[in-house]
Amino acid sequence: MIKSQRNSFFVLSVIFFLSVLLGMKPFPKDNSPTKLQFKISYTESAHTGPLTGRMFLIITKKEKKEPRLQVSRYAPQLFGVNFKNLHPGETVTINHTTLGYPINELGELPPGEYYIQAVLNKYTKFERKDGHVVWMHMDQWEGQRWNRSPGNIYSKVKKLKLNPKKEQSVHIKATQVIPPVEVPSDTRWVKRFKIKSQLLTEFWGHPIYLGATVLLPKGYQKHPETHYPTLYKHGHFSLRAPFGFKEEEKNDFYHQWISPDFPRFIVVKIQHPTPYFDDSYAVNSPNNGPYGDAIHQELIPEIEKRFRVIPKSYARVLTGGSTGGWISFALQVLHPDFYGGTWSFAPDPLDFRNVEGINIYEDKNAFYKQHDWYKVPIPNTREPETGEIILTSKQRNTMELVHGTKGRSGQQLDIWSAVFGPVGEDGYFKPLFDKRTGKIDPEVAEYWKKNYDMRYYMETHWDKLAPKLVDKIHVFCGRMDHFYLNVGVYHMENFLKSLKNPFRVSSFMYGDKGGHGWHPFSTAELLKIMAEHITEHAPSDADPDSWKYK
Repeated sequence: MIKSQRNSFFVLSVIFFLSVLLGMKPFPKDNSPTKLQFKISYTESAHTGPLTGRMFLIITKKEKKEPRLQVSRYAPQLFGVNFKNLHPGETVTINHTTLGYPINELGELPPGEYYIQAVLNKYTKFERKDGHVVWMHMDQWEGQRWNRSPGNIYSKVKKLKLNPKKEQSVHIKATQVIPPVEVPSDTRWVKRFKIKSQLLTEFWGHPIYLGATVLLPKGYQKHPETHYPTLYKHGHFSLRAPFGFKEEEKNDFYHQWISPDFPRFIVVKIQHPTPYFDDSYAVNSPNNGPYGDAIHQELIPEIEKRFRVIPKSYARVLTGGSTGGWISFALQVLHPDFYGGTWSFAPDPLDFRNVEGINIYEDKNAFYKQHDWYKVPIPNTREPETGEIILTSKQRNTMELVHGTKGRSGQQLDIWSAVFGPVGEDGYFKPLFDKRTGKIDPEVAEYWKKNYDMRYYMETHWDKLAPKLVDKIHVFCGRMDHFYLNVGVYHMENFLKSLKNPFRVSSFMYGDKGGHGWHPFSTAELLKIMAEHITEHAPSDADPDSWKYK
């Protein structure tokens, strides 16, 4: 046995010596690009004319639901490629040159049996008021979800064996069309409507709609003379009733809502999807358009016309979490005379010194922190209980890039650039950083700061804001927020505590091990706190008891 090992070692040594002598690599690795490719087309029965958009290929090992419905920020495998003026029957190719996520190269796909599906995401041509022409996905009231968007075309699911090491060409035809969204019917409790925004339609050069889902209090029909305080609940697009209210299931909130001692509110969930995202962040921006004006000059007046609300600032309050946390906070600060208080949960970055791990003012690169002798990858997402890193900043941004170029991913980092950033020369937003290299543009960072950094805005406008924000700001966040949003909250709290000002403006509450969904109150408890706040701050001629009937 020992002799055999020695002989083998001698033979290997001779091979290695000869290969070096001849300038050859002793054990060359096959780095040739994979010959596995996918040819995807759509049929004339699905759409008769040419289309511009992005074609997606989803690859998964899970069978339980269609691959397109499995797409998330973590899995399954996704590839995407743009196309222009594609006619029925013409193909889009996905091959070794196509960027993917989570695996970046098709050649790295492990051999095996997979379920695959293609989805064609349609783009619409927008001739904007600012003179730019852009191609974006027009939301169809699905909330900027290309895998569910009405009119998008998809293929039937295929099950097949894939091996990147072998030559294989897979042909896929997209034949199925996603049907229109079914808007739930109105009930005595929940009403829905949408309006065409003239302001936004003029900006985008295309019809743009705003909407609202309204939850009415018990006794609304039986008390026709009563007017109610309004809670504006902000967050991602949804047609579901606010706070998960479900009459048919008689859930816990339903029983609280109809109980005799519960304060009577009108709760409004605003729908404001944009060509960039499932909501606009409710502010004016050069890329997104005048959503702030449209909501306050068109939609809210329509709400106050249709429903018996108290049209006074003390009776308009705000809440929301995550995206809705930032919106509710920003609206209170930007419109201090219009709203009477906000309860904001896990708000998106209130201070841009931490944008999901990135300090946009000091970091040179969005993918890693540079120290004297080494650099460290920037984490994007963590597991609250253990602190384990789930995604790095580079991984998260690669995912967005696969979902769409030029900011058309419909994802989180892209919408921040669309809302907070300037317009680029091509009409799409000018990015804060390069999604392939991570290099940060300091001029764009400065633009973000001067226009949308809430801590900076409050600092530079404090003398005028302070008297108008007395007791109106309440922020809640877990100290182990999945996306490090607690850091921005710390910066905001530290700023407000540093002020030598007699006004009690804010309160902050933290959950020590709380993640992104941490919440110290039930919905019913939160509404009772709000009712007390409205009562305490009501003017002397108001009658809070009128909306507190049994």
